[in-house]
Amino acid sequence: MPNSCRFGDYQREARSTHQVLSYSRMAPALSFDSEGRVIPKAIPKYDISAGEALRIVRPYISVRLMEQIKAVVPLGLYLALFQILFLQQLVADSWIITGGLFAVIIGLMLFMEGLALGLMPFGTLIGDRLPRKSSLPVVLLVTLLLGIGVTFAEPAIGALKAAGQIVSVERAPYLYAILNFWSGALVLVVGFSVGLAAVLGTLRFLMGWSLKPLIYLSLLPVLALSAVAAIDPELRNILGLAWDCGAVTTGPVTVPLVLALGIGIAAAGGKGDSELSGFGIVTMASLFPIIGVLLLSFYISSTVEVAEILEMAKQSAAVGSEASPSWYQRTPGEEIVLGVRAILPLVVFLFLVLKFLLRDRLENPGYILYGIGLTIVGMCIFNVGLTYGLSKLGGAAGGLVPSAFMEVNSVEGSPIYEFIVGLVVVLAFAWFLGFGATLAEPALNALGVTTEKLTNGVFKKKTLVYAVSVGVACGIAAGVARLVFELPLIWLVAPPYLFAMLLTFLSTEEFVNVAWDSAGVTTGPITVPLVLAMGLGLGEATQAVEGFGILCLASIGPILSVLTVGLWARYQVWRRQHEADRVPTESQKSDEGQVLT
Repeated sequence: MPNSCRFGDYQREARSTHQVLSYSRMAPALSFDSEGRVIPKAIPKYDISAGEALRIVRPYISVRLMEQIKAVVPLGLYLALFQILFLQQLVADSWIITGGLFAVIIGLMLFMEGLALGLMPFGTLIGDRLPRKSSLPVVLLVTLLLGIGVTFAEPAIGALKAAGQIVSVERAPYLYAILNFWSGALVLVVGFSVGLAAVLGTLRFLMGWSLKPLIYLSLLPVLALSAVAAIDPELRNILGLAWDCGAVTTGPVTVPLVLALGIGIAAAGGKGDSELSGFGIVTMASLFPIIGVLLLSFYISSTVEVAEILEMAKQSAAVGSEASPSWYQRTPGEEIVLGVRAILPLVVFLFLVLKFLLRDRLENPGYILYGIGLTIVGMCIFNVGLTYGLSKLGGAAGGLVPSAFMEVNSVEGSPIYEFIVGLVVVLAFAWFLGFGATLAEPALNALGVTTEKLTNGVFKKKTLVYAVSVGVACGIAAGVARLVFELPLIWLVAPPYLFAMLLTFLSTEEFVNVAWDSAGVTTGPITVPLVLAMGLGLGEATQAVEGFGILCLASIGPILSVLTVGLWARYQVWRRQHEADRVPTESQKSDEGQVLT
């Protein structure tokens, strides 16, 4: 039975196709000289009105605009309706939040389009030509530096930096210090970790290594360092930040650029024809930053005393109250500067590699520069929308959600429900938020198509999408429950990851690649800031020390669900094969009995 679709959707998609126009209708008629040679003529420029230009680009823009609207608007409506219907509270600053969400939509549309037109050709070109003109150490060095650069360009990194303003220095001094005084070092360490993951993933492509041993070797130090941090009462609060950093780094910039470079290198080495090429880098890029952030926290705790951090915070607050901030320290100037600072160094680095290392040039420089311009403008607009839209909406929702089951000073008549009823309402809200946000991720559908092809139809796209969505939903609900009951994070991450290692050992290589990479595609530029802001707002309202940890639990959920479904699908294939092998045997015995008779 054919799939159904709305006629309006069909019309919009059909109108976005390219129209073919004969070149002969645009070029002037040919004329010849006395010797029969063609006389060259310049093609005149054609002037079009603003209305004609709008009609030309409208189908192109509408498709890309709808992609972002489908991802942002349902989440915004869900949070607003839950707040109005279940928490009986109006949305504060609704017009400001609406404008911020509109900025997020426009910014992401421009950013993603510029990424495809401007930055992605760099990754493809360098990945294809760098191994042909440079030695392997140089190739790996460029891969490392590229991993650092793309981390700074991730849109969700801005949300991580903004989280430091909410943390209490008295209750979590080292967490406050990392997010405020060492924020630059934090992003640099995370970027270096992503670069190492890209190097390891590239070597895996070239050497044909299995992903399973790399997962074991990465998870063991992650869990060991987490256990050490959990023992120390001062470092215990950094665990949520460290584990969430792994989710923040696997966004729309890191994954495509690093994958393009890695696959290009593998293809140049004659190893790019494998169906599993491209898998594994996302997994490593989500585990290595945890190690980096924990090691950074160990270094800071061994060199800086808590009293020094309190004094630095007091001095910083005094200076901030006396001096008026410059234009680039106030919104929206700060967001614009951060947007330019995130993209421009990466672009300059790619240009230097292309010019001096490869001694090559771009085929369509104007086209590429146009894409880079869109990326920078989109990043700046997205940062403004992040401040006034996603972060504001998520923080407000997170601050009001506890009023369903406990008394909150800012909400009259709280608690609204009995404790058990209110808690069920809150956990159901978190579950459906994770489920809906994951279904809206475009990267998940692309992964579903790849998985169905990779497994020859055994693992259907629909099965993967729902398995990942259910896993993320359960993870976000578990993260909210952790903040409500103040559960130690190590109790919630260590057992699931140990169980995931067991499932990894039992699963085939194909399902392991898909399952571990599925955690990365669920943490997009919309989900991460929204969930992060909601967690911090919820933690502040419930008087929790910090609100991190929801994202990392949302990442382990899909790994477990996809591995479990993969084992079930493998069992179904084995059962059908076993039944098929048994049928000829029984019919053969029947035939032998007839012959004897």
